[in-house]
Amino acid sequence: MQPCAISVIKGDITTLDVDAIINSANRSLLGGGGVDRAIHRAAGRELLAECIELCGCPVGESRLTKGYALPARHVIHTVGPVWLGGASDEVETLRRAVTSALDIARDMKFETVAFCCISRGIHRFPVDLAAKTTLEAMLAHDFAGRVTVCAYTDEDLEAYKALLPQ
Repeated sequence: MQPCAISVIKGDITTLDVDAIINSANRSLLGGGGVDRAIHRAAGRELLAECIELCGCPVGESRLTKGYALPARHVIHTVGPVWLGGASDEVETLRRAVTSALDIARDMKFETVAFCCISRGIHRFPVDLAAKTTLEAMLAHDFAGRVTVCAYTDEDLEAYKALLPQ
């Protein structure tokens, strides 16, 4: 099994021209705060309409929509856990969320995907643990395409860079 090629950048995920961007969504899929809100705004009203039809998504799972007005052709909405101190299986749930997004990318035969930093921001996952868990899930997966981690903050960027082989 050839692991996916992973790179990390700092930027605005809504500007990336890839097969799919992975959105850190909430369970409703209706556009919460942070990057989720930015993706919904950039994609346009059609994205919200499609998300309404999906009737939500459980924590640790993912759903696929079109990208609409985004440069990305699709959005994979993944629902990562809120950090509650580590005693509520948050690490395994984050791993499942990343894996489920990559399952969709593989099954759809996507070649390029971009992840935002799942469960960071308002979900309060510790930066180093989020980066470690996410990268481990990516490297263990059989998705053979190119993965870009698109960090929004310097803190996230540095955490991912520190863990990636040079």
